[in-house]
Amino acid sequence: MTPVKTKVYDPIAQLIPKLDKDTISQERREILQPLAQYIQSKTDSQEPIRINFICTHNSRRSHLSQVWAQTMAHYFNVKNVQCYSGGTESTALFPIVAQTLKNTGFQIETISEGKNPIYSIKYAENEPPIIGFSKKLDDNFNPKSEFAAVMTCSQADGGCPFIAGAEKRIPITFEDPKAFDNTPLQAEKYQDRSLQIATELFYVFSQIKS
Repeated sequence: MTPVKTKVYDPIAQLIPKLDKDTISQERREILQPLAQYIQSKTDSQEPIRINFICTHNSRRSHLSQVWAQTMAHYFNVKNVQCYSGGTESTALFPIVAQTLKNTGFQIETISEGKNPIYSIKYAENEPPIIGFSKKLDDNFNPKSEFAAVMTCSQADGGCPFIAGAEKRIPITFEDPKAFDNTPLQAEKYQDRSLQIATELFYVFSQIKS
């Protein structure tokens, strides 16, 4: 699809065209294809597209995936897309995730403090914010039916063979940047994972035809 005229924020708009789809291996492309096919089928039938990105703690990879998927849907003008995230348990959105997105150009505000803070995450001036906080996958904030469940970590993928209400269950797992917490490589590795997720979702949404 053609990128939308209503731009995302400038730093994000400058980053997205630099994402290199050629870095995605053939194996990863095959893993990503079911998600592209799901989005295309919903686009063809003009149905709402709901995607719930699921990880164990809903603290890192699932949030990065949710934010980048919503951003790419807007960037490529794929209509009626609503992205969610959830976990097999609720913890908190890890602060370095919010900081990584902020460093990339997202506008982030903390709506609520506490053990499980709530963030407003905006990718474009005139679009509603993504509300980021940790929640279980079946939380009332998330859809109950007619959605695709994208499993972003191997633990959740193995531990949740069945997702109630999901039309399709798609494993697209990423390595956990948590392994680098409290090390000198922490910021770099979170940025690397964010960019990998952005690149792969760029590849997915770039295939969608209206």
